[in-house]
Amino acid sequence: MDQPKTPAQAGPLKGLEEWDDFVKSRYAQGAPASPDKDPEEFRDYTDSTPERVKEFYRLNHAHQTRDFVREKKREFLPGNRAQMSLWEAMEFLNTLVDESDPDTELSQIEHLLQTAEAIRKDGKPDWFILTGLIHDLGKVLCLWGEPQWAVVGDTFPVGCAFSPAIVLHQYFALNPDSKVPAYQARLGVYSEHCGLDQVEMSWGHDEYMYHVAKDYLPEEALYMIRYHSFYPAHHEGDYEYLMNDHDQEMFRWVREFNPYDLYSKSDEPPKVDALRPYYEDLIAQYFPAQLRW
Repeated sequence: MDQPKTPAQAGPLKGLEEWDDFVKSRYAQGAPASPDKDPEEFRDYTDSTPERVKEFYRLNHAHQTRDFVREKKREFLPGNRAQMSLWEAMEFLNTLVDESDPDTELSQIEHLLQTAEAIRKDGKPDWFILTGLIHDLGKVLCLWGEPQWAVVGDTFPVGCAFSPAIVLHQYFALNPDSKVPAYQARLGVYSEHCGLDQVEMSWGHDEYMYHVAKDYLPEEALYMIRYHSFYPAHHEGDYEYLMNDHDQEMFRWVREFNPYDLYSKSDEPPKVDALRPYYEDLIAQYFPAQLRW
């Protein structure tokens, strides 16, 4: 199998916003699918999916192995890349605009503020608003040389069979784990209803940001951060055989958060300077001045 390409070589998307737009079109608002639907009933996006998105998922599905996930945790979870505040991390992420999405009219900070402001407008708790502000900050991985396919994309468990509900499932044929019998059983290395805290998820900004924030936010917020891209579960209703009762309860919050993540964007930019004092005060209620990244 070919080795993963560098960001400059791979470049399957014009920018991360193109992945966001594809996710929005794929997961239109509506009730989650039935967990007992047959595999052949899951929609096939092969014909309608842009070629750049197909290439993105080909790379993602080919290289997100269990060994890769463990390697990335060893590389990034010690938190030795930087020390910065959450607002500094937002400003750092803002530099991603010129490099990967030069055509967007809104900065990364403005996108984060749009999500948070939509949640705030609906009168949600402070921790919910703050989660909307920071949930995508794990995308700073791109600025440390990680390719897009290792930063964004639908997330899924590794170490067990790849669900047919995962977008462009056919590309998992390129994944070395698909040749490991122990990893391709329904439960794989896990046990029935073992709980998602025992399950290794594919690597990306969700898993990374969860580990950055896990000591500071309520559990409901941490579920939102860690599983907001786990669409095969919270939208398609799959992988319930790995969840315990507590996961099912917490996923109510993931599903409540999802529409804000997908549908809060608008063409009118928020007033960053006017909003900054409110959000810096909110951040200070939950986080220390500096975090390890």
